[in-house]
Amino acid sequence: MAKFGLSQSVRRVEDPRLLLGHGRYTADIAAPGQAVGYVLRSPQAHARIVSIDTTAARAMPGVLAIYTSADWDAQGLGEIPCAVPLKNRDGTPRSETKRGALAKDIVRHVGDPVAFIVAETPEAARDAAEAIEVDYDQLPAATDLATAHLPGAPQIWSTAPNNTCFDWEAGDRAATDAAFAEAAHVTRLTVVNNRVVVASMEGRAALAEYKDDRFTLHVGTQGSWLVKNLLANDVFKLPPDRFRVITPDVGGGFGMKLYLYAEYALCCMAARDLGRAVRWTADRTESFLSDTHGRDNITLGELALDKDGKFLALRTKNYANMGAYLSTFAPFIPTGAGTKVLASVYGFKAIHAHVIGVLTNTVPVDAYRGAGRPESNYLVERMIDTAARELKIDRIDLRRRNIVPPTAMPFTTAMNQRYDSGEFLRVMEEALQRIDWKGFPARQAEAARRGKKRGIGLAYYLEATGGAPNERAEVRFADDGFVDVIVGTQSTGQGHETAYTMLTSHELGIPHEKIRIIQGDSDASPSGGGTGGARSLYSEGTAIMATTATVIEKGRQAASEAMEAAVIDIEFSGGRFGVVGTDRTIDILTLAATQRKKVLAGQEATLLDAAEVAEIPSHTFPNGCHVAEVEVDPDTGHIAIPRYIVVDDVGHALNPLIVRGQVHGGVAQGIGQAFFERTAYDPDSGQLLSASFMDYALPRAEDLPNIEVDLIEVPCETNPLGVKGAGEAGAVGSPPAVINALVDALAGDGIRSIDMPATPEIVWKALSDAKAA
Repeated sequence: MAKFGLSQSVRRVEDPRLLLGHGRYTADIAAPGQAVGYVLRSPQAHARIVSIDTTAARAMPGVLAIYTSADWDAQGLGEIPCAVPLKNRDGTPRSETKRGALAKDIVRHVGDPVAFIVAETPEAARDAAEAIEVDYDQLPAATDLATAHLPGAPQIWSTAPNNTCFDWEAGDRAATDAAFAEAAHVTRLTVVNNRVVVASMEGRAALAEYKDDRFTLHVGTQGSWLVKNLLANDVFKLPPDRFRVITPDVGGGFGMKLYLYAEYALCCMAARDLGRAVRWTADRTESFLSDTHGRDNITLGELALDKDGKFLALRTKNYANMGAYLSTFAPFIPTGAGTKVLASVYGFKAIHAHVIGVLTNTVPVDAYRGAGRPESNYLVERMIDTAARELKIDRIDLRRRNIVPPTAMPFTTAMNQRYDSGEFLRVMEEALQRIDWKGFPARQAEAARRGKKRGIGLAYYLEATGGAPNERAEVRFADDGFVDVIVGTQSTGQGHETAYTMLTSHELGIPHEKIRIIQGDSDASPSGGGTGGARSLYSEGTAIMATTATVIEKGRQAASEAMEAAVIDIEFSGGRFGVVGTDRTIDILTLAATQRKKVLAGQEATLLDAAEVAEIPSHTFPNGCHVAEVEVDPDTGHIAIPRYIVVDDVGHALNPLIVRGQVHGGVAQGIGQAFFERTAYDPDSGQLLSASFMDYALPRAEDLPNIEVDLIEVPCETNPLGVKGAGEAGAVGSPPAVINALVDALAGDGIRSIDMPATPEIVWKALSDAKAA
């Protein structure tokens, strides 16, 4: 295929390179004379550091340096920052959890960095770490979100009484209280959104060099510019132009690779100090103990309805685990990110959200695929099913009564979000038809004859994408005949190269094999918003559209010079500039090459290269309906998922094949959270008991259903492509869909609710308890 059209299911252009082993990840990069860094981590969840003796370790063969917090402070280095200011309900600022890259005086979770060893080999670094003597005075630990905020719990920070680092609210409390006072029925439900380990296929790694008074850091990120600016401004307190951050291929991020981690700063510090490149690579258990985790909320929800089953108001109180330290964006995830979608697709009159940030002696928690929105959608969809059961109203009918109709668009929600488009009822009805909802009783009866309990569940989700308010793109016509498109987002496996190639090819008529997507190098572009919040296509796509439009305008001027015609007489179509009313044309690549030769020869000529920064003033609101059927074996508690249907509205689908792949991945992660993934801490010692894949269950291929995805395109009206972010959607809708289906399967045994992760053991115990009751 010479040129890509839009809306085609084109196979990904990056796949041959990656599948043939030609990908280049951070751990593949080597620098001459590089040394190896290793982090000595705390084995204690909470303890005072009485002393650290590195004497024997420093004398060991191959050891180049050992750093502790004293060395960090001696170099005048700053903090690993939380970048989100937040006001409490009373107007005071949130609590601070100030930390350098190495623990000073107190360790606050198992895995907290205590010392950084640099040696000639990994073996030498590990041996030296074992020789360091750290005397700890163990303190009581608080690892349980449900109790850590209560009076008498062990205090983790003196700056956060009762381990509460913020107490935040949003919405209209007065209107919500008034609606509840008038309600004919109130449904109350408490749900647990369990903590998950991100477990990206590629672990974190970093390689730092210091040459000519400048840092170069190779590191897997979701946007080089954020890491660069935090390193420069907060840690080293140097001008940003002293730093270059290069992100190569990245094997999965899911939010976790957005942030500045201590190891990246430590590698930079050591590289400057030693005059040698320093690399650090996490092993898998180290990743469990140092990568940010996701979710971990306990939410109390109240739903007020009138006598006709119409939703009046929603009131929520959410306890959000922040871990031991506030990570880069952590306070924003359960507050500004999560609460804005509480209205979902329903016509609530009022909403009030109360969020309490809780510190615990656990790994810090931050954004994980969906970042607060899955938690809110889960609560709403679980509450609707519960209300329907209490009121003896069909759960589909209850949703039909409350869904916002397309005639209401643009619609402003009770959380002040403006939906520009959406046909929610149409999407839900299509999903019901595809699953054959009406035919379910027959399938349920057939399963019963086999001794299985079959249930069906539905969840309608709505996502609000987010991220930086602008994005940059640049198009350069290179000397080798290729066209370089330099972007500010970062692919971590989503297929950006394909999408951006399709869009550039479509706009400029350039064969796809002549287009190169360049990403991840902070020196290649002065700015970039990175990837997160499902923002990439609508943000970077808007920037590419603006930039290619400028290329065409410059091309018209260049063509007028090359063909000696007036600019007004130059037209552009199908990759060629031509003079109106004649057969004189020149293709864009030839024109660009011609103009470059003129400039190299010292002649005046208009080049076609262009760069634009596009403002991104509006979110997009992807939405869809997930329907799942589950079968439970009552003898073992094992759950199978024989059918799974998704009908999604992601606006205009630039490449439906990629969209479906993104949905598949998100659904797999959502099912993993709902049925498999349990992050377990010992309540006494604070040890992470599930710190490897021996104890932490990820779903395998045999655990997942055939996920059928249908797309209904309702174009977004706030960006020129009409697209809505699709990267997180699958992980938003799947947990409530499968848990609603599970509760439906167990309803005949009197079970009204079950929390995630609903492992076979938990399901079996629930059934056993129900029989004994």
